[in-house]
Amino acid sequence: MPRRKLDPLPLAAFQILLSLADGDLHGYAIMRQVEEQTGGRVRLGPGTLYSSIQGLLEAGLIEEVAGREDSAASERRRYYHLTSSGRKLARAEADRLAELLRVARAKKILRGEYV
Repeated sequence: MPRRKLDPLPLAAFQILLSLADGDLHGYAIMRQVEEQTGGRVRLGPGTLYSSIQGLLEAGLIEEVAGREDSAASERRRYYHLTSSGRKLARAEADRLAELLRVARAKKILRGEYV
């Protein structure tokens, strides 16, 4: 069976999916949301952001939606929307990471209430 491009899900792709979980965003807003949701630990540069977005679009995990009228921006921005497949994959990745944390805690590698 051929290996899927997004298996395992790269960190940048997972962060983008998470950023879109609450609503549609354009590229720059995704960059800011990822930085905010990671407390500044993850910063996506334009190359990483847009190559990740392209892979997520091709996989059907996100989709481009019609641009909105934005008085603050004169140019057309591309907005992205999390698809049901994208939400399902993000949930599966979160479950996978939670299981890793459970194992790390059981082996006394990690302590605390992260999950």
